[in-house]
Amino acid sequence: MERSRAWLTEVQVCPSIMAADFGAFRASVRELLDAGARTFHVDVMDGHFVPVITFGTGVVAAIADDVHDAGGALAVHMMVERPERFVDDYAKAGADALTVHVEATPHLAYWLERIREAGMAAGVTLNPGTPVSLLEEAVRSADNLLCMSVNPGWGGQAFIPRSLERIAQLRALARPGAGVEVDGGVGPETIAQCARAGANRFTAGSAIFAAADPAAAYHDLVERVRAASRVAT
Repeated sequence: MERSRAWLTEVQVCPSIMAADFGAFRASVRELLDAGARTFHVDVMDGHFVPVITFGTGVVAAIADDVHDAGGALAVHMMVERPERFVDDYAKAGADALTVHVEATPHLAYWLERIREAGMAAGVTLNPGTPVSLLEEAVRSADNLLCMSVNPGWGGQAFIPRSLERIAQLRALARPGAGVEVDGGVGPETIAQCARAGANRFTAGSAIFAAADPAAAYHDLVERVRAASRVAT
């Protein structure tokens, strides 16, 4: 059954579980749920599209009930070659959104529609070195546009400053009802700039999970986004 996509247009700080303590995975997610987080970002890497291997459907399934029982969502970012092979698997595991790379599949528009047919929101993204113009057609079928503000594959990288211009370009391309997300190097020094550039969804990994108090770090990022929004209005 198709799920509502309205949550993609909300202003959200999305903890990226790749940076969580793997030895206390569910506890880390529950801590952030208690702090108010409602969307969790799940990075899936295959060792081919990017050199790192992370996790798959088992991790999504393991935390899906906790997240959904709290009214939250799981947004899966597929950093894999030919991600279309796994659409149904992630839908069954409990993913609410599936984001694929323009560089990873030759039939992007078709697979974005297929993701939506599987009941998930369809997201599209591209590497920092790929021109934003390559998404001009795909955005017609995309519920979320993700700006990679670091090179995909490793956590803890520094934010690429030119990403602010790319966020603004994605916001201009986004159809009504679509979200614009930024992922990579998002933290206290960069999140407000991203908000002013046009992002409404902010994925943060190390800035939350590497902090001494992840819940407090999450709240700090939320307040910085709110402050940026008040300035903008």
